[in-house]
Amino acid sequence: MLSVAYLTYAERKIIGYIQVRIGPNRVGPKGWLQPIADAVKLMMKEIVIPTGANRFLFVLAPVLSIGPALAAWAAIPLGDGIVLSHIDAGLLYLLAMTSLGVYGVIIAGWASNSKYSFLGAMRSAAQIVSYEIAMGFALVGVLMAGGSLNLNEIVRAQSGSVLHWFWLPLLPLFIVYFIS
Repeated sequence: MLSVAYLTYAERKIIGYIQVRIGPNRVGPKGWLQPIADAVKLMMKEIVIPTGANRFLFVLAPVLSIGPALAAWAAIPLGDGIVLSHIDAGLLYLLAMTSLGVYGVIIAGWASNSKYSFLGAMRSAAQIVSYEIAMGFALVGVLMAGGSLNLNEIVRAQSGSVLHWFWLPLLPLFIVYFIS
């Protein structure tokens, strides 16, 4: 978390330099304490809930968005054999968990009790679903090359040189691509 904070600080300094601005430099020596000030400010902000909103659903919606995103990390291998949960169909689990985040967006729009917020949430949900379809098609090639739905096996299939890698199942697709 600390590295993300200071990478964001570096990004803000670089963007300030590009735009001929000073960038963050108010907190601490040369702005080095700016990420800490930003974190404190974020924690102290007031939670604003619209007047006619369903309070329970409005607070629950962000949890429904971030929960599946964090749960998806359970199947991602962090190293050689280091994984939180060894799931045989890890790729399907990953797709399922990332797809569940759309419900938080819909519930947030619905809970605000405003037709405009709900229409915006439905538009966002449609965009998320359309991107997931393209992502699923992109993962088909990875699935074919790895020969497994297990993410550990897919990572292991990528070891070695280009000549050693298991790209043979994709050879018919390359031939069809170049013929057509």
